[in-house]
Formats: sequence, structure tokens, C-alpha cells
Amino acid sequence: MSDFFVADNLAGLKREDFQSTVQGKKTDLFILKNRKGSEIAVTNYAGALLAIMMPDRNGRMESVVWGHDSIEHVINSAETYLSVLIGRYGNRIAAGKFTLDGKQYSLAINNDPNSLHGGPTGFHARVFDAEQTDAQTLHLHYLCKDGEEGFPGNLDVNVTYRLTDDNELVIEYEATTDSKTVVCLTNHAYFTLNGMKKNPLSVLDYDLTINADHYIPIDDTAIPLGTIDKVEGTSFDFRTPHKVGARIEEGQQTKNGNGYDHCWVLNKRQPGELSFAVKCVDPASGRSLECYTTEPGVQCYTGNYCSGSICAHGSDLPKRCAICFEAEHFPDSPNRPYFPSTVLNPGEVYSQTTIYRFGVE
Repeated sequence: MSDFFVADNLAGLKREDFQSTVQGKKTDLFILKNRKGSEIAVTNYAGALLAIMMPDRNGRMESVVWGHDSIEHVINSAETYLSVLIGRYGNRIAAGKFTLDGKQYSLAINNDPNSLHGGPTGFHARVFDAEQTDAQTLHLHYLCKDGEEGFPGNLDVNVTYRLTDDNELVIEYEATTDSKTVVCLTNHAYFTLNGMKKNPLSVLDYDLTINADHYIPIDDTAIPLGTIDKVEGTSFDFRTPHKVGARIEEGQQTKNGNGYDHCWVLNKRQPGELSFAVKCVDPASGRSLECYTTEPGVQCYTGNYCSGSICAHGSDLPKRCAICFEAEHFPDSPNRPYFPSTVLNPGEVYSQTTIYRFGVE
């Protein structure tokens, strides 16, 4: 499946541990490597990121994303959405219902009382066709069939992972449909800038900046209340750097999310522009992460429900040792006509680009 495999990869992953037949398709391990020696390990089951090997201020290479070290671990992960592709609809849809052209569609309830991340057998539980075209590029393809998880239309999806020589993970998404549907794709990378290890540090000491003047308040089931509120004067104001944990227990909204699990409305000069969204810095290692996206929002999740599950090489994932920046549309958009539309019509092309740029300070 790949002529570019790096057997002595920095993550210490073995190809044979990812080669299997699942859903009638072959799974495999792919290694992207750039000229700086940084590497990204991916499997085509769920497009799961297994490792993103980046240097700290002393040049020490560690994975800055939580992943797994075998295909069985990916499939059976206690953290269902650990560093995988999400679809057909990222985030929540209230009560698992939405209406298109007067017809109501019902989805599985997998985050009671709502539908979450495309349902229990969404993209996170599917095998993608894969082709690695060079040392730094992996193309993934999946045909999400009409009626899958209750969504209408055959959705043809292409996702490209690219590792640039500037230590950027570029993710490009495209999708078309043969029937009117809703689409919201994203990647649910669980970042750990201090490195994936057995005794990880909390993300609460990270310095976080989010380029957003507004955020979306939620109820206690994480569904939008119906307003778009200013961040000014709240614990959601990250327009200038603040520690992730400085205000994470303040106010009813953080109680509703059990921490941060909210969508920030990104500042955009025009819809769809590729622009700066987030910067996160780990003072301990010096590693930094910047996110740029064409999407209107970013869901920041601070690992509030992680429970010590085991990841690659015996590393554990306790509460708040991961942070996610899910570039996407707003939650429950199909039921919110005042939010940017997630409707995709036949003849249209869904497209988005998100870039995660890694650095050192």
C-alpha cells in the first residue's frame, strides 16, 4: 500500500501491527517524513493520527498527539475519537434530528440525548482507501453511503494529509453528494505538546490564544443555547494569551462543559478565508502549535472526560492531559438557520483546509 514506509520510524511503530483486514479492506501504517526529520504516523482506519514527532527546545523528539501502537488498539480505544477523522457531521446534533426540505431525518443517539460526531459508526469507525504519493503526502478516500448513520445522500469524501518542511500538518478535505445532505468534517487530534508519555503533564499550564471575539454558550447537554456571546469579561476570552487552567472552573458555562468543550466563533474578514485561529504554547517543553483554518469555528476541548485509558507504548491519558482544536462549523447547525449553513447540494463541492503548525519557543 506504500512505497515510502519508514521502518525505523521515530515513533517506534511496527507496520505489521497495523496490517489487517477490516470491513473487507486492508489497513496499514503510513509514515510521512519531511526534510527536517519530523514525522507523522497515520493508519487508514479512521485516518487516525498515531504520532506526530516534533522537537522540543532541546531537540528532543516526542509525539505531540495521543495515539495507539496497533490496529486493535485503534479499533477498541476507550477514547472513541482519539486523534481520528470525524464525519459525516462533527460535533452535536440536538436530539439526533434535523429537517431538510420538509423531511425529518433521525440519527443514532450516542451522546444522550444527542447525536455526536456522526454517530456510533461514523468516520471514526471506518476504513479509508489510502494512497501515499510521496514521502510527505497521504490521500484518503471514503464513500459514505446514502442512509449511513441516518444521513441522506452518497457522500464521496477525499482527505489529504501533508507534512510540510515547515513542520505543518496540512489537512485538506473535499466532498460531493448525489442528494442534499449536511456535512461537517474535522479531525479530533488530542494534542499533548509536552509529549506522549506514561506520566504526562496537564494542559492546564499551556498558554492559549484564540482569535475569536465571540463563542457559543451551551446547555448542560452541550447544545447551543441559541445565542452567540462576546468573550469579553468571561473565562472564554483568549484574545490575548492566558493559561488554559486559569479560569477553567469559573462560571456556569465551564460547568456545563465540565471545563472547556465549546465552539469559538473565529474572527474572519470574509467567510472561508484561511486565517489564524489558535496558538498554544507549552512552557515546559517550549513546543508551540498554531492552527489556521477556513472553517468558521473551532471547538476547543480540554480532555475533560479522559479517564486514564492506555495509549501507545503504555502511556495513559488522564483527565486534562490533552487539548483538541476541532476546526469545524458550529454545533447543531442543521437546526440553527442563523448559523452558517452546513447543507451540501448535488453539484457543489464541500472543501476546507486546516493547518496545524508546530514550532519551538
